[in-house]
Amino acid sequence: MVRAAVLSAVGTPLDVTGIDLPGPGPGQVRVRLAAAGVCHSDLSLSNGTLRQPVPAVLGHEGAGTVVAVGEGVEGHAPGDQVVLNWAPSCGECHFCGTLAEPWLCVNANAGTTVPYARTNAGEDIYPGLSSAAFAEETVVSSRCVLPLPAGVPLTDAALLGCAVLTGYGAVHHSARVRAGESVAVFGVGGVGLAVIQSARLAGAGEVIAVDVSPEKEELARGAGATGYLTASDTTAKEIRKLTGGFGADVAVECVGRAETIRTAWNSTRRGGRTTVVGVGGKEEQVRLSALEIFHFARTLSGCVYGNCDPARDLPVLAEHVRRGRLDLGALVTERIGLEDIPAAFDAMLAGRGGRALVVFD
Repeated sequence: MVRAAVLSAVGTPLDVTGIDLPGPGPGQVRVRLAAAGVCHSDLSLSNGTLRQPVPAVLGHEGAGTVVAVGEGVEGHAPGDQVVLNWAPSCGECHFCGTLAEPWLCVNANAGTTVPYARTNAGEDIYPGLSSAAFAEETVVSSRCVLPLPAGVPLTDAALLGCAVLTGYGAVHHSARVRAGESVAVFGVGGVGLAVIQSARLAGAGEVIAVDVSPEKEELARGAGATGYLTASDTTAKEIRKLTGGFGADVAVECVGRAETIRTAWNSTRRGGRTTVVGVGGKEEQVRLSALEIFHFARTLSGCVYGNCDPARDLPVLAEHVRRGRLDLGALVTERIGLEDIPAAFDAMLAGRGGRALVVFD
């Protein structure tokens, strides 16, 4: 029996309770969590923006220690420190093989529809994004864990599993920020802060952070932002003023709202690039005219999991952490317990804070 935060039905608060977690089956590993980040995607799963069978244990950004392995598992053993990979690629589908784009794997979320535990009443429980990290322990496919490179604190390493991979990838793989380019970052949550740090790593010139909350300026500047704007109707104009009248070379949208995506697009120069990281609902419709698409010659692109291959990129990020170029702790604005996750969701909705991190004993 382990304690977990269970989503009983979409739109209801999480309930911290005991669940019956079996030992690992063939090809599976059991992980004792050290920490789990509270991501906006978890909120989207809980409110129905993203689909998830219920009851479910959410949480997908986590790190911990392997405590047991199932039959046929190779490369992992009890005692190993690992980072959860919530979108494991199958290595065989068209996207994984022919296209070499594992972040678009058609089988990445197959585990979300397979029960992995039971309630006290014997009802099946599903793992949110194949991970179920809002629990003291979880059982996942061996493909869902990546070895944690030496020299990275286990607790803070949870952030590597989503926020940092996503933010780093948005800058380096999707937007392909070049040294000296200006970057506008919309949304200063956990991912936005990772984008700011990653833009600094890429050698960006101006890095302008934008958020609805003026209180986030200190967070943004601490991560490397050279400018800060409180979101308003004049945001695009203000960004053009800060960039010589042209607009930013790159905009990265970390909110997932049509209005913000449109502003990010408007904020870039002719020929500029806008990368959308935020996950929005299908009712969020972005409208562009045919004339402006031609005239501005801008690029608008989506970005899934930072267009990352976690097995390739995690060691790179770990090296940046070891050398002090990435500060994982700077992304965390609150360390909480399982019972505090609903309050962390509320803070997200209100636009407060960066990343809340659930820390287990």
